[in-house]
Amino acid sequence: MATIVVMPQLGNSVESCIIVEWMIAEGDSVAVDQTLASIETDKSTMEVPSTAEGTVLKLLWEEGDEVPVKDPLIIVGEPGEDISGLVPGGDAAPVEDAPDKATAAPEQAAPAFATERATGAVSPRARALAASAGLDASTITEGSGPHGRVIERDVAAAIAAGPVLTSAARAAGVQATEGTGIGGRVSVADAGRTPEAAPASRPVASAPAGADYPGASTSTPLKGVRKVVAKRMMESLTTTAQLTLNTTANAAGILAMRKKVKNADPALGLGKITLNDLVCFAVSRTLPKYPVFNAHLEDGVLTQFEQVHLGFACDTPRGLLVPVIRSAQALGLKAFSDEAKRLAGGAIDGTIAPDFLSGGTFTVSNIGSFGIETFTPVINLPQTAILGVGAITPRPVVAADGTIGVEQRLNLSLTIDHQVIDGADGARFLRDLVAAIDNIDVTVLA
Repeated sequence: MATIVVMPQLGNSVESCIIVEWMIAEGDSVAVDQTLASIETDKSTMEVPSTAEGTVLKLLWEEGDEVPVKDPLIIVGEPGEDISGLVPGGDAAPVEDAPDKATAAPEQAAPAFATERATGAVSPRARALAASAGLDASTITEGSGPHGRVIERDVAAAIAAGPVLTSAARAAGVQATEGTGIGGRVSVADAGRTPEAAPASRPVASAPAGADYPGASTSTPLKGVRKVVAKRMMESLTTTAQLTLNTTANAAGILAMRKKVKNADPALGLGKITLNDLVCFAVSRTLPKYPVFNAHLEDGVLTQFEQVHLGFACDTPRGLLVPVIRSAQALGLKAFSDEAKRLAGGAIDGTIAPDFLSGGTFTVSNIGSFGIETFTPVINLPQTAILGVGAITPRPVVAADGTIGVEQRLNLSLTIDHQVIDGADGARFLRDLVAAIDNIDVTVLA
């Protein structure tokens, strides 16, 4: 009997996954635990194992589609089995062995079921094809994908069916077989025009030999981590009142401690402690004094946390991820550094559990290694503040005797949500953080 394999729940915070690549095709035989697809959450890349064995009767989504967890993914059963009651959205004919992809005609690629209604959803590949052809994908009212989703073949069919109308022509109900607008689009001016009535073509000045305007380009829909980051950054900037304060700390203390631990007995396991570990450690000791900084603001409700769950921005092959060191305020320096290395390694190679990429109460973003001195970090919603760490740079100082010297200063940029944190409170937080960094040897012992 046919069985539906669903998109698994990969962590408590994961709501949907994007299909990166199918590892099987319709007509293939699969076994339990065999990899069906490579998927990407907003946090990492994983593989989906099969929970049933048999023949793949139906792939319900295309590569690039975003699938909610627990939604049907594929249908597995016996060849020729009737799956009309299992295909989402309507009736389906019995599925035969999958046709040879090299000989299948475009018409045969259409799904065998009809959806009840269009949802307005458009797959990334369909949207990219529509954009390249100047077609508004929203005009396709009946998609052939799961739940009425408009997919690539729907756009291809619409392009082949006739001229593309501008939004104004569509609203005016213009009927025309040819258009005179950009790219042959039908505009309001083409109302009632026939091919015979179309104006004669006018000579066009030729471009200089060898000219290529605008030149080669590539259009790629945002997806996966990049799509999620884009959405969250825009939400952060449009829903919060962000104010950034800049200051510096004397880096002599952390530079000296980094040198000591690096040269310490290897048996102590301190050699991997970094300058960023020391700065983040100081942050974890400062935050408990300022609960409003260690908080979430959601729907007008401020939730302050006793535990410091410290997130740190991590540059990975898939984009920006923010692993979270849980209960950071309770960890000693070595344990803090070890946990940071474990989480960063998992984020970079894609093996980190999704639950360790959520639940942060404050975030640190360090791009000082690139030589950036100051910048404006964007708050990681629903948090109320974020610290940016810049490069260590030499600054002139005047000693007590009036002589001028040079001091290594660490650049710090604090962005706060002015809805709940005042500028003076931000200044006090930075003052205490600077003191914790200046006196890092005491901070570690506290």
